[in-house]
Amino acid sequence: MVLDDLGSSLRGTLDSLRGKSRIDEEDVEEVVKEIQRSLLQADVDVSLVMALSDSIKERALEEEPPGGTTARDHVLRIVYEELVDLVGESTELPLEEQTIMLAGLQGSGKTTTAAKMAWWFSKKGLRPAVIQTDTFRPGAYEQAEQMCERAEVDFYGDPDEDDPVKIAREGLEATEDADVRIVDTAGRHALEADLIDEIEEIEATVQPDRSLLVLDAAIGQGAKDQAQQFEDSVGIDGVVITKLDGTAKGGGALTAVNETDSTIAFLGSGETVQDIERFEPDGFISRLLGMGDLKQLTERVERAMEETQAEEEEDWDPEDMLKGEFTLKDMQRQMSAMSNMGPLDQVMDMIPGVGGGLMDQLPDDAMDVTQDRMRNFEVVMDSMTDEELENPRSIGASQIRRIAKGSGQGEETVRELLEQHKMMARTMKQFQGMGDGDMQRMMQKMQGGGGGGGGGMGGMGPFGD
Repeated sequence: MVLDDLGSSLRGTLDSLRGKSRIDEEDVEEVVKEIQRSLLQADVDVSLVMALSDSIKERALEEEPPGGTTARDHVLRIVYEELVDLVGESTELPLEEQTIMLAGLQGSGKTTTAAKMAWWFSKKGLRPAVIQTDTFRPGAYEQAEQMCERAEVDFYGDPDEDDPVKIAREGLEATEDADVRIVDTAGRHALEADLIDEIEEIEATVQPDRSLLVLDAAIGQGAKDQAQQFEDSVGIDGVVITKLDGTAKGGGALTAVNETDSTIAFLGSGETVQDIERFEPDGFISRLLGMGDLKQLTERVERAMEETQAEEEEDWDPEDMLKGEFTLKDMQRQMSAMSNMGPLDQVMDMIPGVGGGLMDQLPDDAMDVTQDRMRNFEVVMDSMTDEELENPRSIGASQIRRIAKGSGQGEETVRELLEQHKMMARTMKQFQGMGDGDMQRMMQKMQGGGGGGGGGMGGMGPFGD
């Protein structure tokens, strides 16, 4: 997850309150000091950190915890609410026909962001198109075209045309059937007069419904000045923060944007078109504090199931896995769906009671190892016959040797897969006996219970009411 160090540090600080039913001023002082240190290391502005910590201290000492709430959960709720307020709101972005213009300095990630946003809109049922107008940076056209191919969205650009305004005008005509048109503009190393003139001309031509500024998270607190400069020059309606997976300064960019009275539209991390998410302050902070994010998790699960079913030659219902025998084919589909959900560490962070504290205890490469094993298992299953996939109990020693040889994997990997299948089959049998009431109780326990999450705070979102 983004800002891993900040999240881990905040969770560790709050865990120092475990087991306490009441807290005194000394406890609060210690917690506040650690929170200050965590936020300053994440490059959040000093004045903001001091104002935030003063508010947390005042509320923790003066507000009476709700009945049955532990000291840790009481402070956790306060920290959550104050951090949500600190990062600000999400940019309004309705799912309707619109034209969006992207602006930003060179290297901020505009071209990648344009394709990612187009992919995101396509998953919401709209038809997007990207118009590439950057004639300044060599390779911009080729990069945009390749990214849009991966995103499976419409693309327009003209590598032989030097006039970005003409490309923008012709791009609008060529993509008139699109619901959402995303216009990618050129950047410079600084906000110079010629860049401002170019963006203003493109803006006058495309008349965007929204202009979004793309900022590299590594800019940290410098995001405040850059956002203000673009706002004064061309006007911005929201911000996309990119490369949050590769910097400790992300906290500075997140909070600096809010200081300019702007809002955040998307967060970007990683190089694939799927590495983007709509900024939702409550869910983002919830994950940061180890309490999961059921909304994002649900969206990913639904999208993954749709993509997995689209890859299948025959229709199947995931609920079929809860009926009859759980076969290796079922396991193959389940693994494919998990793969479509994205990196496992991101998915784990979204599960209440599983992300956060539990993830902190795992080695840094634990999820990489797990993903490697999944890939190896998929290769093994590709070397099996339909009969073996449907009836794994029939697989004997000679078949294991054949499958290992055919897949290029060791016999131990084949046996690991078969053992993993047995474990999953046993788990599925437990689910088969569950009624709706049992399932609801289990979900409530996930939302409200134990682990690194908001233990004891009920099943109504992070805190209950």
